[in-house]
Amino acid sequence: MRSGIFKFVFYTWSTLFCVLFLPALLLPRKFLVGGQGLWSHSVIFLTRVVGGIKLEIRGRENIPKGPCIVAMKHQSAFDTFVIHALMNDPAIVMKTELLKIPIYGFFCRKSGMIPIDRDAGARSMRKLIRSSDRALKEGRPVVIFPEGTRTRPGEHRPYQPGIFGLYKHLDSQVVPVAVNSGLRWSRSGVIRPGGTIVFDFLAPIKPGLGKKEFLPLLEQNIEQVSGRLLSVPMPAE
Repeated sequence: MRSGIFKFVFYTWSTLFCVLFLPALLLPRKFLVGGQGLWSHSVIFLTRVVGGIKLEIRGRENIPKGPCIVAMKHQSAFDTFVIHALMNDPAIVMKTELLKIPIYGFFCRKSGMIPIDRDAGARSMRKLIRSSDRALKEGRPVVIFPEGTRTRPGEHRPYQPGIFGLYKHLDSQVVPVAVNSGLRWSRSGVIRPGGTIVFDFLAPIKPGLGKKEFLPLLEQNIEQVSGRLLSVPMPAE
């Protein structure tokens, strides 16, 4: 019952918020970015108060204060919901299909998200690099999910070449982020009330490594810590 109540409140509030912020599409981008931050904080509040799910942030000293590439494990929609509350004006790499969602898609375009067509091959990679380079020059962190899709807790998929392309061509450090969000907010959208979602920002990987060094190091850092986070104590259902 608590899960059902949370989903009703979450979707009702999110829909209302989108409608209220429609005028921001006609204003300078900073107003919409500010609205995204407010909504993100409200989601964290609703998740804790209505869903009974706490959010714990580890490694706060590694959260980028300026331009940087952030490579995050992706287990849940919750991961994208809270990014705006943790970082200043992030540019999130996302599927082009998400731009088709009414209102939400307009917000993503206006706020400068980075849509990619995963079927476009090299052309998509070039666009990703150009868009990410522009975001970094604007002082924004670029957030990418290196596996390219959401995974279940404990599941590991090969990391896509996009993350190394950004690391190599943009000569930027990469901050790995481990999560356990799928334990409480599943990939299919099922909410499990109670417990704690942990985001662990790990030590940055400095620029300059080759592909054979960088990718194994990034995978090892993210997957090992994400695996350990699966044992975070959870209350009985």
